[in-house]
Amino acid sequence: MTAHPYLRAYMAGIVVPTMFLLVIFAFFWVMRFVYNVPIPIEHVLVFPMALVPNLWGVWNILYLRMHTGRRLPIGLHGAMLVFVLSPIGYLLVRAQQYLIVPSPLILAIFGGIMVIYYLVWKYAVAFLNDLLGISS
Repeated sequence: MTAHPYLRAYMAGIVVPTMFLLVIFAFFWVMRFVYNVPIPIEHVLVFPMALVPNLWGVWNILYLRMHTGRRLPIGLHGAMLVFVLSPIGYLLVRAQQYLIVPSPLILAIFGGIMVIYYLVWKYAVAFLNDLLGISS
């Protein structure tokens, strides 16, 4: 199974965030339409649904592409994606003038998200890469 390794890497990368976004979307939908919480779903989920899975796929292609010398562990590579997504998300939240949490809390959330990304990439994305025959 050596045909189209970058396409397989992209597909392995988008699986986890796409499944997770479906759970988040269902949560927001229930909160808005069942419990009548005024959450603008279309404003909150446009960025994650459009950009996050695609960046995960491209990030996995980049991981596959890095064959020169010693490669970073996949968990560390995935945790570095937070440095790309966080500033973009922060700017979009600021542009739409949503509630911003205090700076110390942002740093704690940032660290927690890095740990989550590390674990998801180390176990889930690495498993999918291995399953599709594109692991190192």
